[in-house]
Amino acid sequence: MEFTQKRTVHIVALLLIIAAVTQAVYTGFYAAEMEPPRKLLWGMEGILFVLMTAFAGSAMVQAKRLHLGWSAIAFASVLNVVQVGVGLTMFGPFFEAAGAVEGMEPAATSVVAFSFMVYNAAKMLLALAAMVFGLAKLNAGAKALGGLTTLVGVVAFFSNALSLAMGRDFLGELPLAGGSGVLATILLAVCLFGLNSDD
Repeated sequence: MEFTQKRTVHIVALLLIIAAVTQAVYTGFYAAEMEPPRKLLWGMEGILFVLMTAFAGSAMVQAKRLHLGWSAIAFASVLNVVQVGVGLTMFGPFFEAAGAVEGMEPAATSVVAFSFMVYNAAKMLLALAAMVFGLAKLNAGAKALGGLTTLVGVVAFFSNALSLAMGRDFLGELPLAGGSGVLATILLAVCLFGLNSDD
């Protein structure tokens, strides 16, 4: 099977939507105060983001323009692999050690803080991609989709930048960084599905 640019772009868009759904499912479990199937969800996300890295990188080198957007998607995927990898491999052992050894709790919480910093960095890059492709849609005449994607991308970019710089608790209980990041990801995927072959 030949991976044309159009097919590659559609695969990236589909992977973005699936990733957004898994994050929404995880958030739903958390909001309902239920224990989410972390290993399953994070394992799925790890596989999705490994694939997305390859396909977004392929799209970037084949694209005639909008390279910044493709670069942002590809490197966001790499960061997301790191983030879910930390969750899958380090959260359990560090918190187990923190429960057994006095003085280990700061080390465990620092691992979580690192994971969220990488999460916010990845969301910043996806928000940047949403702005790039949103502006392209806006310039192509799709004012509603382009304008909304760009606006949500700006909100996601700055809220995640502040979370990265000031810590994930700076907004209190308001899930602005994560929520806007997921919405920006979905809108980005919609923009990619309608991308012109010339792009």
